[in-house]
Amino acid sequence: MHDGIQTCSSRHSVDDVVSRLQALLLEKNIQIFAIIDHSGEAQAVGLNMPPTKLIIFGNPRGGTPLMQAAPSTALDLPLKILIAQQPNGQTLLSWNNPTWLQQRHGFPKDLQPNIAAVEVLANKAAE
Repeated sequence: MHDGIQTCSSRHSVDDVVSRLQALLLEKNIQIFAIIDHSGEAQAVGLNMPPTKLIIFGNPRGGTPLMQAAPSTALDLPLKILIAQQPNGQTLLSWNNPTWLQQRHGFPKDLQPNIAAVEVLANKAAE
């Protein structure tokens, strides 16, 4: 972990990982708020960027108590997973570590499990 960022790799393409993650979120009734296609937006203005997408998702039942306890937590919620192709072709998934978020914002440690699923979801989508 570097600066609160956790990462895992996948043998799947960015688009495949995005599809897998979407299916997992749907299966668990977790709301997808947005999918930002950074590389698509770059291409739209004539710039090249390896495939890079950000999925923003969450569950208000889990996130709201954190923001009530520490309003600055809203800077990092909803949860996000970045899926990006590296120059060597490898796909990496990155997300903010829940312990780091707890330390950064100071919400009670007993609320950390509310956002701990991010790691499980990322690892499962990467399989």
